Amino acid sequence: MNGDYLLDSNIIVDIFRGEAKAISRVKKLSVIRVSVITIGELHYGAKKSNQTPKRESEIKQLEEMVNILDITKSTAKIYGQIKDQLRAKGKPIPENDIWIAATVMEHQLTLLTKDKHFENVEGLVIEEF
Repeated sequence: MNGDYLLDSNIIVDIFRGEAKAISRVKKLSVIRVSVITIGELHYGAKKSNQTPKRESEIKQLEEMVNILDITKSTAKIYGQIKDQLRAKGKPIPENDIWIAATVMEHQLTLLTKDKHFENVEGLVIEEF
């Protein structure tokens, strides 16, 4: 259970909420990686929260503890391939999740997520949580 993973936003939110199952699972990872897209999603969630300062503090702590993967030209190319493949199947998923999937695929990682719609992305390695 100690492979190369990228955490989806929902896993991080579970950790912020103190959910033991998520905390236990993530503690087993040697390196914790997140997409810069996930950081953006977390900041958006913090802004619409009634606990914005607390949430922003959690994000700042997270940013200091994890490896944040940026978007590159390679990510953009993979994004285009994934979006076209999903369009052809008639199985769209949220835009941010396409970027997250592209990041996972670019870096040959496994996505740790609670979202089943990632199953529609061909070639994406996921571990549903």
